[in-house]
Amino acid sequence: QVQLVESGGGLVHAGGSLRLSCATSGRTFSSRPMGWFRQAPGKPREFVAAISWNGERTDYADSVKGRFTISRDRNTVYLQMNSVKSEDTAVYYCATTQTLTTTTLTHANQYDTWGQGTQVTVSS
Repeated sequence: QVQLVESGGGLVHAGGSLRLSCATSGRTFSSRPMGWFRQAPGKPREFVAAISWNGERTDYADSVKGRFTISRDRNTVYLQMNSVKSEDTAVYYCATTQTLTTTTLTHANQYDTWGQGTQVTVSS
């Protein structure tokens, strides 16, 4: 069974950068699509970015397009966050699924395995 552990969150000034990591355990990680979601206080969880199993396809929410970059290597998926804004403040979660697919997945209900989350706070 795949387990996910996020890290890299913290406090950053508006306009700054942060890199989140999601370390995985389990032999099947390399064949699974991955995604990043976030949830701000009082708001529903929302899609941020997704990457296909082989890293060739990526997808982004309009609110982060051009500022955030998702990538992956053998055991970890990353979210590079540049030019952060106060509205990026949230708990960030990575996710994966046992479903085999070649596409990116952009809806939370398409994922069945989640990390515990890492807090990102952007100060203005």
